[in-house]
Amino acid sequence: MTEERTGGCLCGAVRFRAQGRLREVVYCHCSQCRRQSGLYYAATDLEDSRLEIDGGEHLTWYAASDFARRAFCSRCGSAMFWKRLGADVTSILAGSFDQPSGLVAKSHIFVADKGDFYEIQDGLPQFERSSWDVPVAGEAGPHE
Repeated sequence: MTEERTGGCLCGAVRFRAQGRLREVVYCHCSQCRRQSGLYYAATDLEDSRLEIDGGEHLTWYAASDFARRAFCSRCGSAMFWKRLGADVTSILAGSFDQPSGLVAKSHIFVADKGDFYEIQDGLPQFERSSWDVPVAGEAGPHE
């Protein structure tokens, strides 16, 4: 039996189903994630072929950079997805999953950009930029 998780935005206009194993949650402290969320992103990811989105017409995709775009619900403003251009994987914000999510935290990336008003004290690995298994800007490999 295939594992399925569901989730959606605050108002319910966008719902999704994620089939199968998800990557562990990575916390991103880059300035874009901080500005969009108010703190930092907590996201997992999944191959596009295993992600079904209902209400996609309510998503607005914003080209946040020349290598990635971000999606939010156009009705309630909930940040939901991040996608590297040309990738067949979509990052899904962990807070948008229905509970219990079963998600597990893995690491922190872009800690060099984190806000000055909080500390990271959970003992998870921290990377100045990205980590070898979380490609950003279309690159794979260590970014430290």
